[in-house]
Amino acid sequence: MGSPIKDQNTQVVFLKHRLNAFMDLLDAIDPEQAELEDIDRMIAIVEEMDAKCREFNNRDK
Repeated sequence: MGSPIKDQNTQVVFLKHRLNAFMDLLDAIDPEQAELEDIDRMIAIVEEMDAKCREFNNRDK
């Protein structure tokens, strides 16, 4: 794992990249073919992004 990201601009860029990757995943999934594991993974990704936002927010204080 890399060193902690402390610069706010770098934090925003990191989160934008994660969000774009998530949106690409959503676009690629066929709703008719999606399985429960796919949905669980997407929920986990959103939870990871939420945790990262909270971590960045707490670092700035």
